[in-house]
Amino acid sequence: MASGLVALLDDIAGLTRLAAASLDDVGAAATKAGTKAAGVVIDDTAVTPRYVVGLSPKRELPIIGKIALGSIRNKLLFLLPAALILSAVAPWALAPLLMLGGAFLSFEGAEKVIEAFSGDHAADEDAAVTDPVALEKQKVSGAIRTDFILSAEIMVIALREVSDQPLLTQAITLALVAVAITAGVYGVVALIVKADDLGLYLAKRPSSVAQAIGRGLVKGVPVLMRVLTVVGTAAMLWVGGDLLIHNAADVGVPAPAEFVHHLAEGAGGGALGWLVSAGIAGVVGLVVGGVIALVMHKVHAGKH
Repeated sequence: MASGLVALLDDIAGLTRLAAASLDDVGAAATKAGTKAAGVVIDDTAVTPRYVVGLSPKRELPIIGKIALGSIRNKLLFLLPAALILSAVAPWALAPLLMLGGAFLSFEGAEKVIEAFSGDHAADEDAAVTDPVALEKQKVSGAIRTDFILSAEIMVIALREVSDQPLLTQAITLALVAVAITAGVYGVVALIVKADDLGLYLAKRPSSVAQAIGRGLVKGVPVLMRVLTVVGTAAMLWVGGDLLIHNAADVGVPAPAEFVHHLAEGAGGGALGWLVSAGIAGVVGLVVGGVIALVMHKVHAGKH
């Protein structure tokens, strides 16, 4: 009886160690996958606050909440099952899909660079909507559509990092990445869009310190938004170019990745090597995205 109890306890201890090891693997995989998706996340954080511009301050947080709910629904109900099916049925398609995603990110980043230098911004479609309720619905639906594309990129990038893991580990990792990134992005977005309100509140307080902090927030938020826009654009070009370079090796074109690796090693590796690698990826993203943007503009002009 005692030996049977000892054997049972040993089995329980073994299962506990196995479960702990699996959780460690999932945590490590989720962290790595989330890090790889950082470029898309930064751009998502930079873009989303613009969807509450022109709406009542009282509706800002509810709108962010609606967009966040739509984002998590995109990731968990649609993209997660699609990613797992892709991993099980056609894992060979990951590299081409990531290259398509890299081309899209490069195009988006290049478009922003072109707009910044030409001053040619898209017409504001919101100006034609005068009903606040209709405008809010339009903003939310537009944000969720944009989020779907960015979320798809995040999920495919994350899937690539755990494609060699068991299906259950992939599912748990992708779910963790989806929840963590959504919470992080929209938590930061909520802080950004309410920072100016907090600044105005502090600026009216009797304390001179509170007033100084409040004025600093009011002046600092627009600067932060401009910085986020620049960083987000640079991140899109870097991630887009990096996806194109490194996934080209998986479709039979290893030369670009080998060239970048050689230059990074020649720079001594480490932080300097990473800067060289990221810089080259950014240039590749800008060139590829610029070509796509030029073609798209030509096609659009031809239709009109």
